[in-house]
Amino acid sequence: MRLTKTSDLWWKNAVVYCLDVETFQDGNGDGCGDFRGLTQRMDHFERLGVTCLWLMPFLPSPDRDDGYDITDYYSVDPRLGTLGDFVEFVRTARDRGMRVIADLVVNHTSDQHPWFQSARESRDSPYRDWYVWRDEPPEDGPEGVVFPDKETSLWEYDEKTEQYYMHRFYKHQPDLDVANPAVRDEMARIMGFWLELGLSGFRVDAVPFLLETAGALDAPDLPDPHDYLVDLRAFIARRASDAVLLGEVNLPYADTMEYFGAGVGDQLTMCFDFVGMQKMYLGLARGSAAPLVRALTERPNPPRDGHWATFVRNHDELTLDKLTDAERAEVFAAFGPEPEMQLYDRGLRRRLPPMLNGDQRRVKMVYSLLFSLPGTPVLFYGEEIGMGENLAIEGREAVRTPMQWEPGAGAGFSDADPSTFPAAPPTGPYSPSKINVATQRHDPDSLMSWIRLLIECYREHPELAWGDFTPLPTDNDALFAHTCTADNASITAIHNFTDQEATTTLPLPDGPHQDLLTQTPITLTNGELTVAPYGSLWFRHPA
Repeated sequence: MRLTKTSDLWWKNAVVYCLDVETFQDGNGDGCGDFRGLTQRMDHFERLGVTCLWLMPFLPSPDRDDGYDITDYYSVDPRLGTLGDFVEFVRTARDRGMRVIADLVVNHTSDQHPWFQSARESRDSPYRDWYVWRDEPPEDGPEGVVFPDKETSLWEYDEKTEQYYMHRFYKHQPDLDVANPAVRDEMARIMGFWLELGLSGFRVDAVPFLLETAGALDAPDLPDPHDYLVDLRAFIARRASDAVLLGEVNLPYADTMEYFGAGVGDQLTMCFDFVGMQKMYLGLARGSAAPLVRALTERPNPPRDGHWATFVRNHDELTLDKLTDAERAEVFAAFGPEPEMQLYDRGLRRRLPPMLNGDQRRVKMVYSLLFSLPGTPVLFYGEEIGMGENLAIEGREAVRTPMQWEPGAGAGFSDADPSTFPAAPPTGPYSPSKINVATQRHDPDSLMSWIRLLIECYREHPELAWGDFTPLPTDNDALFAHTCTADNASITAIHNFTDQEATTTLPLPDGPHQDLLTQTPITLTNGELTVAPYGSLWFRHPA
């Protein structure tokens, strides 16, 4: 495929790497990660082949929800550096050919934000209608507490002004009223500010909640909430024509399509494939590719310039909410049988390698699957070396431990006393002494070398990102086979979900082929192919 074509829509074959500045690298010795430390690790991303860095929230915050409770949208948390440090980081990333996107958290603020502090002082505050207030919680209002271990209601009574305010998440995160034109204008200014400082787009947090109008006093008279996404997309297109909106939309496929701008593609640029991710884990638990095959067969094609974002792990709990109760129980039994491994009765607070008992064959197969599937692969920091979780840490933060660069108590993250770190690293087989970048960097058999190879092959073969996806019948549920075709060339990938050799007959041309990952010769006779336990094969052939 022509590079001029693929580079115009850079997000379609990007490799996105999500990180938290706070836990990545300490640059000044105070025990907290910062932009100066992060900038000094830029060569790590370049060696991996990462093309886009996604920053979790780095704005000023009381840090009661890992930075998602924001008090100032126009600055950097002093613990993490300054605006000058941020600009140096973006400039250095650009020098290495990498783009930077950041979390856009505009469905709520911290209760310490000056807007809310003013709003709760008086019903006459100019910021009062920037938030959602009611004399009584409405019967037709939104339902469903997101964090049932911490909250029992979506409404909190404010004694001073004698009204309830809405909070879809924690009570210290009051919801903004995005139907208010003044709020929308301010959100556009915020996006414009960070685009001017070099961002290439935003990951939009909790998009369905951002557009929610249930319970609004004038709900019947409000415009279609999706018009707000249309406005945001149009705004960033005017300010930065190649900027993206990557949406967190955890809904069934048919509903998610509405957030692309069904049939038009004028809203979100990309949406995470939560359904496919959950069906993949169900398949891993069963040793069967069938659940994933069904999901991807049912997955609609996004609009022409849109794309799905695929992932194995993200920074939140590994949600399984789109599975049935029985299916979720299967995944819990396989990968999180202890109550401390589970969260909210709907997800897991674990990373992949411990869930798979450290079986490197299986771990490598899963990441091969990730990079071969149609969509933009997204990595969570530490996945490239197989980091584990620390279950001694509460809630979702169990997977947000410091990056493990070297052996030793400080893990190469910081020279400060480890008791000052944002979180304690895992112990045991996933401690920094066992799992770290320094040990794996020059080991050709390491997970890090495997991830680097996958990224290189993925980037060299644009059919994977741009091609038409076709699942191939295998007559064997252990195997997942698919082809991506573009410009008269195809990449076929086959993955074995079991610990047994699996043989199938594929509708592919006979003759000699070569595994793109290992350069091993493959010969197909009458389409017959045998795949090793937890094996993966990629090969290229004429369409």
